[in-house]
Amino acid sequence: MVRGERTSEVVPAQPCRGRDNFHGPRELRDTTSNLAWAQGSRGSHGWEGPGLERRMEMRMEMGVGDEDGEEDGNGALLCIKTAIINLTSKRLDRSPQILDKSFPKNLAGGKVVFLPQLESQVGDSGVSWALLFAVKDISMLSMVSKTISGLLINYISTSSGSRRLLLQDFHRPQLPGSRGGASILEHYKALGLLLKRCTLLLPTRDRLKYVHKCSQGVNHHFLHLQVSCFKLNGCASPLHCLGFQCYGVFLQILTAGWDELECHRVFNFLWELGNLAQKVQTVVSSKPGSSRRLELRIRLFCREVLLSPGSRRSDSAFWLTRILKPWPMVNQARLLYIIFGPVSPRDGHVVWQKMIEGPTDETSLKGLADAVKLLYGTEAREWTADDVISLVDELSVIPQEWLMENNARLLLLSGNSICFTFLASKAVNGRAVELARLMVFMALVCEKDLYCMDWAVKMMQKVCKVFSTAWEKTNFLQCLEDTFAHMLMDMLQAVLAGERDEEDSSFLNLFHLVNAQANFHKEILYMAMGSSSSSSSA
Repeated sequence: MVRGERTSEVVPAQPCRGRDNFHGPRELRDTTSNLAWAQGSRGSHGWEGPGLERRMEMRMEMGVGDEDGEEDGNGALLCIKTAIINLTSKRLDRSPQILDKSFPKNLAGGKVVFLPQLESQVGDSGVSWALLFAVKDISMLSMVSKTISGLLINYISTSSGSRRLLLQDFHRPQLPGSRGGASILEHYKALGLLLKRCTLLLPTRDRLKYVHKCSQGVNHHFLHLQVSCFKLNGCASPLHCLGFQCYGVFLQILTAGWDELECHRVFNFLWELGNLAQKVQTVVSSKPGSSRRLELRIRLFCREVLLSPGSRRSDSAFWLTRILKPWPMVNQARLLYIIFGPVSPRDGHVVWQKMIEGPTDETSLKGLADAVKLLYGTEAREWTADDVISLVDELSVIPQEWLMENNARLLLLSGNSICFTFLASKAVNGRAVELARLMVFMALVCEKDLYCMDWAVKMMQKVCKVFSTAWEKTNFLQCLEDTFAHMLMDMLQAVLAGERDEEDSSFLNLFHLVNAQANFHKEILYMAMGSSSSSSSA
């Protein structure tokens, strides 16, 4: 073979010693072959690489000197750095971008930990750029061989490696000195993928043990205690901090595909590490709002770390179940309100009186409704329909009994299945008066929020089929009409008494209720006339 000519045969890089075939990603195949080729051509000047000007530019970019007496370690860094350049520049089909220094022999023996040396070569001014570049692309190199992944994982475990890789500029979304506006969230996503790939060949149990080992390093915790913004009380401004989000995307990438038993252990590890059981006990057993800061931090930790945005529904159902299930039903409702309930736009604290003081909007209830739908769905296998209905019942009296309109709006947002199951449970238990009031307020919500009124009529018709006797059905319909009449009289009296505020809400409520009653009965007439016409024509 002519010196300087690339071989057509894929040759494993030296760290893959003992393997007959290449086991890494396909896009790395040419790069690792070039590394192996360079290893066999040490000291040769016959290689046809980039021109002299380009070679000098690459030396300047990498911080490599021109002296012939460079150590073998610098050559290793140069080869690995060049491999990453080839990967990200998508030039794998061109000549290998390797300088005269070849892959050193001592890397094959595992004596060179190249990342710290790479950083020292780049210099302090280029550390953030080099790290972002390396974390994203060296994770691919970690799949080339067990030796390379071992070198990487050993470096990550060191205090120097954790200091360099665990970026802590969580109050600025863009990394300083980064190219293309790369964010710190992308960095931690790449870091999670790097650690996942470095432990790819280990069984899940051993991978989790290793993560625990890294997290409980000799003098520091890899991802929790060393980074203050990852701790529950570590950041002075949690609302304006990306620490929990970075922690969440890291864990989401790292644990993707793990079985439930191992994820149980991850949850227990995080729960014990932050002493969260005691802190949750404090907020669910004390007066609502008495520990506002702790409520806020528990809310942010659960939403952004365990229930990381972008997670699959099955994953979110698993983590939410782990959060709620250890507690009694009343505490589950309190905790659900803390995590998903309405908050103040000014300071982010949970607003406990929102559901009691007056009608609220869909935005304030959407988080709770989505959580209820998640627990009711097929993904949450540990929850029965009765469990979810009981939870909604408890939720509607947190911290005191909600306005019926807010309760109706929550059910409507939770979906047809949950709404029907909740109403049917009241019908079965003989609570016709409460059922009638809830049905009237559902019609009112449909009128206010511009939902189709025929939905409310069809839901009423479906609930009527649950009653076992004609008397129960008739009694319910009578209660329904009586509720409409009593509510209209109450609102009319309020208007006549001059009880008006700046928004004239009493008159507006009367207006909506009159329209709701008219449209509700109009849909009933349409349904009755339609069935009558079809029957007579038949």
